[in-house]
Amino acid sequence: PAWRRREKGSAGAGAAWGKMASDAKTVYSQQEHLQMKYVGTGHADTTKWEWAVNQHRDSYASYIGHHSLMAYSAIAENESIGRMKYQFLQKMLSPCGKPPAKDENE
Repeated sequence: PAWRRREKGSAGAGAAWGKMASDAKTVYSQQEHLQMKYVGTGHADTTKWEWAVNQHRDSYASYIGHHSLMAYSAIAENESIGRMKYQFLQKMLSPCGKPPAKDENE
């Protein structure tokens, strides 16, 4: 197999596995840093509900921040841009309803 071929001057398969493990640790470290820096990236204990709330809030924030999207939404709903901004802000408070009940095991 191709992965077993030894290239000239290489230290062999052991060095390749060591490099892959090092790369995995680097990626994991970078992921941890992003998760601490940005709330919306989630973490190992993020529930489906929390993930959906973050997605909805990010979407509403984007709609509010881009005037062309606000104008499009306002025209589609036959409302003023100010009314649409207000509605989107209200939806950001609880975009997915109440959180699900926690299990006793968790």
